[in-house]
Amino acid sequence: MTQLKPFHHGDLKRVLFDVALARLDEHGAGGVTIRAVAKAAGVSHGAPVNHYKDRRALLTAIAKAQFDALLTEIDSRLEELGEDCEPRIEIVASAMMDFGFRYPHRYRLLWSADLIDHTDAELLSVMDRIYDRLCTEFSKAVPGRKFDKDTYAVALWSMVHGYVDMRLSGMFEPLNDSISGAPRGEAIIDMFKGFLA
Repeated sequence: MTQLKPFHHGDLKRVLFDVALARLDEHGAGGVTIRAVAKAAGVSHGAPVNHYKDRRALLTAIAKAQFDALLTEIDSRLEELGEDCEPRIEIVASAMMDFGFRYPHRYRLLWSADLIDHTDAELLSVMDRIYDRLCTEFSKAVPGRKFDKDTYAVALWSMVHGYVDMRLSGMFEPLNDSISGAPRGEAIIDMFKGFLA
């Protein structure tokens, strides 16, 4: 029987997280099991339970960290841009698209209710903060609006998510708009902004 290498990392919880994230990026959520992560970390398959009670808890922790990273990216882009309202909605939407295309397996995990615990308080908190950023930008950008900020935010988020999901599933190709010349994702966001005028 092969013996596991001694564990020398010092922070097993962090190592398990990092190994799970690497496996997610390489194999998708199907490649993230407690046994596979423990083996890759060089510990017994029972060791992770001290930090993540099960696979769902581990995947929920990963999802929370990805929403945190997305929020940080959105805030960073908004801070660089300043208070000019018009392009700020575009910044939030494009950050979401960019994240999905850069990390397809992570993006899919975020919306997998069967794999992560969408009732987790910390996860809900960071998701709400992203949604609140979007609502805040709509409140500033569409002062004489016909609909409430939530309708605008849900519409844009749904449109962005639908496009990213269809691209990741291979249903849409990454083409440019034949009139504006802009990449399709940018053109879709510009079109949405046109509806707000």
